[in-house]
Amino acid sequence: MTDKTTKTKDTDEQTTHFGFEEVKWQDKQTKVAEVFHSVASKYDIMNDVMSLGIHRLWKRFTISKANIHLGARVLDIAGGTGDLSYQFTQKVGEDGLVILSDINASMLNVGKEKLTNRGCVGNIQYVQANAEALPFGDNYFDCISISFGLRNVTDKSKALHSMYQVLKPGGKLLILEFSKPLLPLLSQVYDQYSFKILPILGKLIAQDEDSYRYLAESIRKHPDQEALKSMMLEAGFDKAQYHNLTGGIVALHIGYKY
Repeated sequence: MTDKTTKTKDTDEQTTHFGFEEVKWQDKQTKVAEVFHSVASKYDIMNDVMSLGIHRLWKRFTISKANIHLGARVLDIAGGTGDLSYQFTQKVGEDGLVILSDINASMLNVGKEKLTNRGCVGNIQYVQANAEALPFGDNYFDCISISFGLRNVTDKSKALHSMYQVLKPGGKLLILEFSKPLLPLLSQVYDQYSFKILPILGKLIAQDEDSYRYLAESIRKHPDQEALKSMMLEAGFDKAQYHNLTGGIVALHIGYKY
């Protein structure tokens, strides 16, 4: 599956998808913001419940592939409640820097409070920013991560280009995201869980059924493994590869800038 934009014949107005709904291009960002304003306070507990805690293993694998060194500069885009950012602060040391970035103020505030309570000071900063236009200098970061956030970006290609610009030569981009299950039976079970059980969990725990229905739909509209790899190469990355996790339900894509 590829990310698709269309133009209506009558108005020549760009449209894109918000889950399975077709919306005006300029409206998607607002709609996504509403979702994450709504779920921010319950985001962590819902991640544990809906993944049975497996998201922690996916993130641990991502950290292991980052190979962060002392003194490194790391940008965690759509970092939300800061799971990856916290681990990065432990890797970069006192002389390094981690920037936890999110377009959504509610998610960023939850992340800042959580990491401050965990003792993260000195080597971390918090920046509200749009992944499509990152407010940093060229060739600045040793590593960039985006975890379960790219599928919510309106213009993914533009965001990938922006990430490439602020990444240092020799740096790497890590994209942890839901993807396409490899086995038909697993795909069927996953669909049943996503569209029948997940919205119910959202209603019971986060008091928000619609946002978690959007979550399931947004995953299905996201580019699959090979399509995302091609998008990374088109954005300028000299090499891209991916690792399927949990049967392809999630994939970690890694892009290199030489």
